[in-house]
Amino acid sequence: MNNEYNLSPKDISQQFITILKDWIPSNSSIAIAVQNTYIYFHSGHQSIHLEVGQPVQPDSIAGKVLHSKKRTDAILDNSLFDIPYYGIGYPIHIQDVPAALVVVLPSTFSVQKLDPYQFLTGKQDEDWNPVAIEKISHIESLQKKTWFYVEGEQFKTSITLKELQMRLPSFFIRIHRSYIVNIHFIKKMSRDLTSNFIVTLKDGSELPVSQSYINTLRNALEF
Repeated sequence: MNNEYNLSPKDISQQFITILKDWIPSNSSIAIAVQNTYIYFHSGHQSIHLEVGQPVQPDSIAGKVLHSKKRTDAILDNSLFDIPYYGIGYPIHIQDVPAALVVVLPSTFSVQKLDPYQFLTGKQDEDWNPVAIEKISHIESLQKKTWFYVEGEQFKTSITLKELQMRLPSFFIRIHRSYIVNIHFIKKMSRDLTSNFIVTLKDGSELPVSQSYINTLRNALEF
């Protein structure tokens, strides 16, 4: 990174930070990137792992802003975060050089802005089927596609797992990078031969619980 951009937070963008503090929640995070390198980062989330000097990933919000020079927003998943967050990126200039200002809002912010799904429309063969959300037993991400299950039948949806996690009712719980489960369909929780947790559904389906989500499941079901 060029020395001309190795500036203190005040020198970098005091004008931007002052404005942002007037409207974003105090537990939001702020990042600024110039020439594909982060030059400023303030963390409002303990789960964010980002450092000054770290290169910008092309598929990140900052990367997309630097490439398109347009406002970009997205729901962020576990690549940098333990749970999904809502991020917004803005094109700015630092010393006449194109830069990206990214604000990462806590998950509760976006959840409050969006109503929970009441149904999902899934594709099966050549038909599209609207299904009431409470009838869905679990949702799976497999081979870059999202599937949900109703009474043993499989339906495909274009909505990603990370987007669903933000919009599903509270009785749906993320238990794995690839699975979200409806707790009303859980029959039991147990350990397998390697002491990893397994969720068994009422239809006999067995879903793995990853270590990063076990506390979420414990807190929800109080065991």
